[in-house]
Order: sequence, then structure tokens, then C-alpha cells
Amino acid sequence: MLKSSSKEPVWAVGLMTGTVLDGNIDVALLKTDGESIAEFGVYSLEPYDDVAIDLLRESLLAAQQWQFRGNEPAIFARAESELTRQQSAAVASVLAKHSISSDDICIVGFHGQSVLHRAPTATQFGQTRQLGDGQQMADTLGIPVAWDFRTADVTAGGQGAPLAPVYHRALLQMLKSEKQACGASRAVLNLGGIGNITWWGDDDQLVAFDSGPANAPINDWVSRQGYGRMDVGGQLASKGMVDEQRLAGLLQHSYFRQPYPKSLDRFDFTSAMADGLSLADGAALLTAFSASAVGRALDILPQRPQTLVLSGGGRHNPALVAEIAQRASVNIQLAEDVGWRGDAVEAECFAFLALRVLRNLPLSFPSTTGVSSACCGGVISYPAR
Repeated sequence: MLKSSSKEPVWAVGLMTGTVLDGNIDVALLKTDGESIAEFGVYSLEPYDDVAIDLLRESLLAAQQWQFRGNEPAIFARAESELTRQQSAAVASVLAKHSISSDDICIVGFHGQSVLHRAPTATQFGQTRQLGDGQQMADTLGIPVAWDFRTADVTAGGQGAPLAPVYHRALLQMLKSEKQACGASRAVLNLGGIGNITWWGDDDQLVAFDSGPANAPINDWVSRQGYGRMDVGGQLASKGMVDEQRLAGLLQHSYFRQPYPKSLDRFDFTSAMADGLSLADGAALLTAFSASAVGRALDILPQRPQTLVLSGGGRHNPALVAEIAQRASVNIQLAEDVGWRGDAVEAECFAFLALRVLRNLPLSFPSTTGVSSACCGGVISYPAR
């Protein structure tokens, strides 16, 4: 067992399922000491079955009704147990398929499924809820599990999100060491259900926040119209016309005027923004809105980056990528262009953060979540003996 004081790189597993509920579990192995990346390992996309997907969808709907008032919805316990079981099975499957012994894995980073997030205000602390039982997973796999990554930050007055910046910095450090670019010339934009951006300055200043909606409103719009789970390849948006007047009105939302750090819940911006439009025009509007939000985010950074490196599922949408380049006036590189695995970044991140939990290194900072000082967090569950 690795001691928390050890600085030797070890293998960790990271898990992630996004708020867009695409039906998959991201599983990634990473060799790291929690400060730098030693080696990228196996990455796999493992499917949930329909039982888990239905439970998670019902949990998201129940969370919207709950809003942290009173007792948690009863469905949370069922969904938590089922998603933990299926994510544990996903880890076991990946290790077995690649003949990797569980003894070779130091720790698993288990983010769980976010179902509700409320940012702090001037008068109250924020609140956040991720479904997932780290002890159940540790007992199932026989491997220590780091989980509940966000609660400590929220309890300390932070936003609880985003948590990826410290890993994004490690990725950018690789580029800097390879003389591909200095950290300040690039920023990282992850396009999940929500977009989050990380900027790293030459003085090691780390700035991050949620840029705005990304895939979630687009996916929900397409789903509501009965055309599947997402706008595959951005085909619908490419056929539609953007209502520029409506777009300008949407961009007056107070979130874009708020200083960072700041964070969003998946449902803070919804597909209802396109109500009354045709399928294609609605997809075009929501795509342009997500892209324009990125431009607003770049404008408030300490230094506007020349290039954005895109990770996450949204980079597979050519219409969204093109709109970001145009409406945010920035050069675009996909994660693969700089040697990263764009689909694996978030799962890798939680492998990285798991080592930081084990070593008692901070996960969040005043300029990333608004916490008053660098904040450690996470819980480690060890297998029952």
C-alpha cells in the first residue's frame, strides 16, 4: 500500500460519467504522483445498462424537484447503489480485459454522478450532491477508493466546481516541458454538459470556472423533439439558422457578468431557450449560445489565450467547434492535436485527484472555486478486511 507521503508515481483508475447521460462510463488508468503525469494507461468506454440509465434520469428529475429541501428523494439510494455496482463492474472488466491485477492499482478515483449543484451566494453556502458509494466500491473491488471530492470545498465556502484545473495544469506543464507552448498562450476548455475553462499563467496563477452551458441544452433539445440523444456531428445545427436577436437576449444573462470563480448546475440553462423554433433552428441557436458563452469567458481571463485546447464530448460536434472558433475569436486545437486523449481527460483527472487525496494535496484554490485558501478534500474508503 502506498503511503500518503510517498512521491513515487503509481497506477490509479479514474471514473467519470457526465451530466449528459450518454449511457457510458469513462474508465482511465493513469500513472502519477498527483503532481505530474508519468504515463497514460488504458482507456475504455464501458456501457451502463438501461436500468442504470433510467434510474439516473429519474434521479435528475427528482433532484430538480428536491432542490435540497427536506429529505432526499428515495430514488437516490437505489440509483446510488446501482451506479456504484455498474461502475465497479466496469473497473473489474477493464482490468480483466487487459490482464491488469488489482494489486497493481493503488487507488480508484470515483467521482459519482452529479444530480444537483447550487453555487454559493453572498448569504449562503453552496450545496452539491453526487450519487456514489465509495465504500461499496472499495469492498467490491478490493482496492482503496477516493470519492466525495466536492463536499470539503463547498463546506469551506467554495463553489465545489470545477475540480479539473489542477489536472489541466499538469497537462499544460507537459506541453511547456516539450516546448510546444508556454502555459499562458493556451487555455483548456472541457465541453461536457457544462463547459469549464482552465487558464494557467507564467507566474503559476491558475484560474478556472464554468464558462456556461455546452452539450446539455443541445442534447436535451434534440431528445425532446424525439431525434435521439444528441445532435450527431452537429448536422441539425448546421442546417438551421441562428436567431441572432434571440441569441443577443440570452447573452444578457447575469451569469456572464459575474466575476470568476463561478459554477453552474446542469439545469441552470435549459433547452427551453429554443422553444418555438424548428428542430434545426433550435439546435443552431443553442449551439451558438454555448459557443458565445465561451467568448464571454475568455474576455474575463487575466490574459486572453491565443488558443483553446478542447476536450470532452463536445469536441466531436463540428458545428459547435466551428461556432466557438468564430464567435469566441480564438484558435482551436483538439486534445488529440497536442497528444492528449480528449475523451479520457475527465476520467484521468479523477485518477490524478485520487492521488492528491491520498497525499493530502489540495484539490481546489481561491482562483478556481473561490475557497478562502487551498483546500484538500475527498474521502478514502478502504476495503473491508
